[in-house]
Amino acid sequence: MKEAAGRRRQSAAASASPCAACRLLRRRCVQGCVFAPHFPAEEPRKFACVHRVFGASNVSKLLQEMAVQHRGDAVRSLVFEADARVRDPVYGCVALISSLHRQIQSLQAQLALSQAHILHLRMHRTATATATAAAANVASGGHITSAASSSLSLEVDQTAKFY
Repeated sequence: MKEAAGRRRQSAAASASPCAACRLLRRRCVQGCVFAPHFPAEEPRKFACVHRVFGASNVSKLLQEMAVQHRGDAVRSLVFEADARVRDPVYGCVALISSLHRQIQSLQAQLALSQAHILHLRMHRTATATATAAAANVASGGHITSAASSSLSLEVDQTAKFY
């Protein structure tokens, strides 16, 4: 009889392990703890960082006012922002956002340059093919027609713009 009661206490203690928030705040983790689903006991650093930056009371109020289906996203955002603020106390996550923005601008400029280079190569290839066809026509005794002549000069003019 004593053994069964001891086993029940052990299993109740194992299942009622406090979440990381309640453990850090040194309080009992109750059944409806707002922190328990998002700050498991295995990840105490997550809540410690969020608590240091935002405070447990503010996070608790925020989560209680929010719809249950959105709480997970909010906690992920809070953890991200708190980690960024601990790493960079002045700029926080804004530094990372700015860095990514500069990287996007740089990549867009590289893409535009590559597209212009591809266009230049295509124009050069077309101009070369037209000039070769005109030369072959002249070599065979034919004459350059006015349409072929204007096409050739247009392509040469457009190719010259890239230089």
